[in-house]
Amino acid sequence: MNTTLRLASSAALIAASPYTLAVDSAATTDWPKYGGTYSNTSFSALKNINTTNVRKLAAAWHVNLDGGSTAADQQGAPVVVDGIMYVQSSGGNVTALDAKTGEVKWKATGLGESRGVAVGQGLVFVPTRSPQRVSALDQSTGALVWSKTAADLTAMGANTDIVNGTPQTFGGGGAPGPLVYYNGLLYVGTNGGDGAYRGRGFALNAADGSWKWTFWGTAAPGQPGGDTWEGTSWDRGGAAPWMHPAIDPETNTVYWTWGNASPNTNGSVRGGDNLYAGSLTALDATTGARKWHFQAHHHDIWDYDLSPGPILYDTTVNGQARKAVAVHGKTGWVYILDRLTGQPLIGIDETPVGQNAQNKTAATQPIPRGDPFTPQCPDDPKYPATKVPPGYDKSCTYVPYFDRPGVHPNGTGGGGDWGSAVYDPRTNRIIVPAGIVQSGFSQTLNFFRPLGQLRAGTITALDASTNKVVWQKQTEWSLAHNHLLGTAGDVLFVGQPDGYMVAMDSRNGNEMWRFQTGAGVHGAIISYSVDGEQYVAVLAGGNGLPYSSPRGDHLWAFRLNTFGKGVPPAPTPPPPSKRQPITAAAVAGSTVGNTVLLARTSATSAENAGSNAMFPQNLAVPVGTTVTFVNKADSTRSHCAIQFFEGAFSIGPLAPGQSATYTFTQPGEYFYNDGCDNFQPNTTGKVVVQ
Repeated sequence: MNTTLRLASSAALIAASPYTLAVDSAATTDWPKYGGTYSNTSFSALKNINTTNVRKLAAAWHVNLDGGSTAADQQGAPVVVDGIMYVQSSGGNVTALDAKTGEVKWKATGLGESRGVAVGQGLVFVPTRSPQRVSALDQSTGALVWSKTAADLTAMGANTDIVNGTPQTFGGGGAPGPLVYYNGLLYVGTNGGDGAYRGRGFALNAADGSWKWTFWGTAAPGQPGGDTWEGTSWDRGGAAPWMHPAIDPETNTVYWTWGNASPNTNGSVRGGDNLYAGSLTALDATTGARKWHFQAHHHDIWDYDLSPGPILYDTTVNGQARKAVAVHGKTGWVYILDRLTGQPLIGIDETPVGQNAQNKTAATQPIPRGDPFTPQCPDDPKYPATKVPPGYDKSCTYVPYFDRPGVHPNGTGGGGDWGSAVYDPRTNRIIVPAGIVQSGFSQTLNFFRPLGQLRAGTITALDASTNKVVWQKQTEWSLAHNHLLGTAGDVLFVGQPDGYMVAMDSRNGNEMWRFQTGAGVHGAIISYSVDGEQYVAVLAGGNGLPYSSPRGDHLWAFRLNTFGKGVPPAPTPPPPSKRQPITAAAVAGSTVGNTVLLARTSATSAENAGSNAMFPQNLAVPVGTTVTFVNKADSTRSHCAIQFFEGAFSIGPLAPGQSATYTFTQPGEYFYNDGCDNFQPNTTGKVVVQ
């Protein structure tokens, strides 16, 4: 295992420090890019909306971007430049609107969906997943100026690497993701990281889309970090930069985060640390040359990624002024580094962790000093959502696995995912949205979320100089895929999967206002000013992770209500399940004799160990019904029905041919699984009593 490249820094940069120009830390009149500014702080210096008047906030206008469609999720982040809002929707539209009135100025169609546009040089830049391409539109009219397909980029070299003098072309996978414009260049990442392709970030000339440079997420042989991949595993190793980079104009540096290695849970075929998967890299903005890197988790087998856009800020640590870059992760930690050198500002300790030889686990993992913002182990009494259904192995962060499914508190949707954190320069706090979504891992099951498990979240404010918790609020919803907006009026905005946008006091997390948007609020929330009046806006449209939250195409803008009523809230949609759902259609108990067959997918099927192997998996009965649980005589082993988490019944082990009954006297939703005696805890069903 190579350890020397885990934290590599540039001697030239160290010699050049310190510098004096502060990174822009707050957006003002406009919101010209994702995160507000190049520093990605998601913080607005506007303070007309504050803790004393936020309850008067009302909807100024509302637009259905795709004609009211609920066909797909919405993840586009609006931007505002010179009073005009530009937003990309899942219906394939890019729309320009008057940011004050919501009046549509122009609409360009057929452009696909991604996580938002960038604006610069009189152009609106659009990434498209299907077909894979990057396009530029005239900012005033929406007319197409140029478009580059995946084939165009390959021909120019953006998808081609030269390894030991031989061209290596990797055209498959990696649709263009979120992009950022800076100083004549367009920085484009690739979406995903789970697929067997090679992630890359590249720069295009903004004027015509011609290729400038590419930085590959997996280091090839002969390149720095190339010896951290076993054999040829690097050539389909994943590591995609699928969120917006941050940029420091003073040092001409692009800070990019990179996703998980591929295959994401099978480390047995890719020994080594697997750079630059799970890393933060500092790259020269002009050439793409690596200045330094920091790998947040070595040889990732937990789908941890390092997905959020990094945050740049100036702070004081131990009495000294420092230039910082911070990024939060699925591990539940914030990683705080010197942005010139990549060295930890507060301390990050390489800590010995458990080992599994088959999965070729790393000997140590970097653990930040300070406090985590989500629990690190299951069954944490402080966090009810960490309860584990019966029969599963329980694993803390970085505990390895192979055959047995071990359940972890973070990863694949828990901890901090692509939702943006806030840096508040007035209080020197990083505020992080997160999820408690426990995931199971094994070689046979890949990764999964146990059916019936609880899901919740946290919002945590940490001191950016110490990485210590200042305050934390546990939330009823996972917020790992939801964004925050901070403002100088001490108002913190957050979207929820149930359609509500909520305003909180950023000093303590107390709720002050909420508004129903009609769809899950997962997109970035922005703030801007027109004619001296502050607005807050969001595109609400649902998301598939970790909930299938209600979809829509609702673009909302809010301002203080000083002259009568605003646009009324949308009807409240059915909220997603707060537990990992069983999606099988309900079967009336009377149609099956109020009987459940354990480890069967139908009345006539053979014994089965799959997660859906309870028949019926979703049984609906009235209060007072006695349900019989049966292990059929032709079974090869005993089975159970253990109800969780309330413990209403624990049936079994039932030997082949045995049965038992339970009478349901109270309404509710009763999840149960085959979780005794190390049988099949993933085999899960539920009884709904009405």
